[in-house]
Order: sequence, then structure tokens, then C-alpha cells
Amino acid sequence: MRDEIVWSVADGIATVTLNRPDQRNAMNTALLTGLRLCFERLDERSDVRVVVVRGAGPAFCSGMDLKEMEKQRGVNVDHESGVVAVLQRVDRCRYPTIAVLHGDAIAGGCELALHCDLRVAADVARLGMPLARVGLVAPFPLTQKLIEIIGSAFARQLLFTGRLVDARRAYEMGMVHQVVPAADLEATASTLARTVADNAPLSLTGMKAVILRAMTPREIAHDDLDIVVQRARQSADASEGRRAMLEKRAPEFRGR
Repeated sequence: MRDEIVWSVADGIATVTLNRPDQRNAMNTALLTGLRLCFERLDERSDVRVVVVRGAGPAFCSGMDLKEMEKQRGVNVDHESGVVAVLQRVDRCRYPTIAVLHGDAIAGGCELALHCDLRVAADVARLGMPLARVGLVAPFPLTQKLIEIIGSAFARQLLFTGRLVDARRAYEMGMVHQVVPAADLEATASTLARTVADNAPLSLTGMKAVILRAMTPREIAHDDLDIVVQRARQSADASEGRRAMLEKRAPEFRGR
């Protein structure tokens, strides 16, 4: 059986690869669990300076596995293996992280990229949060991260339209730090990772800790919003949206 997450460490650079290329690296329970365990193990190592996150196959990550979600009929999975907890674990990595976007980063895949410290994209990549197209609501912590990165105006545009944006537009919005031709992505990402890894280890981990502390949001009650997210996830519209996406047809939403 193929591992959903493949990772290695060489010369201070850890490389973490989402490894479901035939499913466009869609986030199922196994992939999310593997991603969380991978980052826990990396944090225990002393030979890591920077972590590079990438995807196998044509896409970086297409978001949540709609087939698995439909089988679960929208019921939340265990909190520790849920997407919010896993992305927050990536965000808290003690080392700087770089997302390398050679292809699409959509919904949860876009959020995974945003939860990394730096993002480099090929010009052919697309990013977006098309949750409204499948009847879902972005959880409160993930919406906070989106607003942290691109501000409320662009967050509204992405969430309300559900449209994807190309890498150059994503750069203009502040979603990615650098856009290069697809043929140059590997060299660019390698140079960036090497540049980070060559810096003083205590400086890197220290500055990452300072940034995380500075960016820790104040406690905001959102239990009522969690109910909204859950209600949408379990709605008939969400089921219709997932089926329509899988069947490659337009959904028929009914507001229930």
C-alpha cells in the first residue's frame, strides 16, 4: 500500500510530499493523519532547518476528499485527524516551512499552502476556496488564516465567488511570495530552501517562535459559527454539491 505522505531529510532540508497523485492529493483521513505525524516527528529532529511541502502528480492539493466526505455524509471526523487540527499543526512547526505549488492548491489545499510560512508557485498553478460551490462553510480558524494572509477584502472575493485565481493574481493578492515559469520552479524552490537552511539554526527557530507568538489571535468565541459550519456540512445542499462535483455537473441547490 502506498504511503499518503512521503518525507525525507537531507542537508538540513526536510521534504514532505503529499502522495495521492491519482486523487490530486485530496485530503482523506489517512493523508491528514500522516501529515500530522510527519510534522510531529520533524519537530523532534535536530538536523532540520527548513521544511518543504509539495504534492506528487499534477496538483499540489485539491482539497478535502469529496468521496470520503460523501460516504461520511458530512459527519466530522475525530478532532485530532480533522483538517483544522492538522493545518494548525503545520502552522506550529518549529522550523520555517515552504509550500511549493507546481499545480492547483484548492480549498483545503489552498489552506495548507497558507499555513506554510513561504509560498512559491509555478505560473500554471491556481489557488482558491470554492467551498460555496459545494455547499460548505470555511471553519472559523481557517477563515482567520485566510484573512491574516490576504485581508478581508480579498477573502470575501475568494469565498463569495468560489472562483479560482491564477498564480500571478494570487501574487498580487499576497497569497504567494514568488511566481516563476513552471520550468524554473524546482530550481527556485531549491535555492530558497538552501538560503533559509544556511542561516543560523537558533535564529530560525527563535524567529519562528516569535512570529507564532505575535500572530496568535486573541480568543474569540465561535461556538455559534461552528454550528453554522456543521449545519452546512451535513446539509442536503452539501451532499448535492459533492455529488455534482464528482459527477461533473452543475449542482441544484435548494437552501436546505
